[in-house]
Amino acid sequence: MNRVKIAVVEDEIIIADNICESLESLGYNVLEPAISFTEGKELIDNEQPDIVILDINLSGKKDGVDLALYIKEIYDLPFIFLTAHADKATVERAKIANPPAYLVKPFTKEELYSSIEVTLFNYQQNKIENQKSSEKQFVYIKQKNVFLKLKYEHILFLKSDHVYIEIITLQNDKYVVREGLSDFEAKLNDDFVRIHRSYVVNSKHIDLVEATSIKVQAYDLPLSKQHRPILLEKIANQ
Repeated sequence: MNRVKIAVVEDEIIIADNICESLESLGYNVLEPAISFTEGKELIDNEQPDIVILDINLSGKKDGVDLALYIKEIYDLPFIFLTAHADKATVERAKIANPPAYLVKPFTKEELYSSIEVTLFNYQQNKIENQKSSEKQFVYIKQKNVFLKLKYEHILFLKSDHVYIEIITLQNDKYVVREGLSDFEAKLNDDFVRIHRSYVVNSKHIDLVEATSIKVQAYDLPLSKQHRPILLEKIANQ
C-alpha cells in the first residue's frame, strides 16, 4: 500500500520542520515544506499530495485561506488548517474555505495524527457518497413553488452569477437557482467538469476546445489555464 503523501505549508521554518519530523515518525510520505502561497501552490501543482497541512497565517498578500480555496477549486483535496490563533476573526476567515479540520498550535503528535486520519476517512466516505449520487441521471431544481426534474444529458452548462446559478439546457432554456456552483456541481455526475471559476460544462456537449475557450453549440465559454489540463484529461478518457 502506498504511503499517504502529505504537503506542509507553514511559514515558520522551525515549526514546519517539527511537523514534518512528526509526520515522518508516523510513517507518512512527507514532501519538502513550502512557506508561502506561491510555494504551496507550486508544490501542490507538481506533487499532487493526498492531503495538505496548511497554516492560515502565511506571509505575503495571499494567506492559507486563499490557498485552501485554490485547492478546493482545482483539485478538491482534503486539507487541515493550522493556526496559532483561535480568535473570532481568524475562525471567521477560516470558515470561508469550509475546512475539514482545524488545529490550534501548539498541538501534540497524537492530535495531528488523529486529525489527518479522520480527515482522510471523511474525504473517502464523501467520495463514495458522491459516486452513489453520480449514478443518478437527473437532478431536481426549484422554480418558484414547484420542483422541476432535469436530466443530466439535457444540461449544456452552468454559469455562476454571485449567489445564483444559471442552468442552460439543450433546448436553450435558462433556469436560475439560488445555490453555490460548487454545491450544485457536487450533485452532478462525472460527465460534468469545471472549466472556469464561474463555469461547469457537460463534457458530452463540447464541440471544440481552443486555447482559452470552448464551444458548446452556439455558446463560447471561457477556459482557464488552471482547468484546461483537467478538461483535456476528461475528454481523452471518454
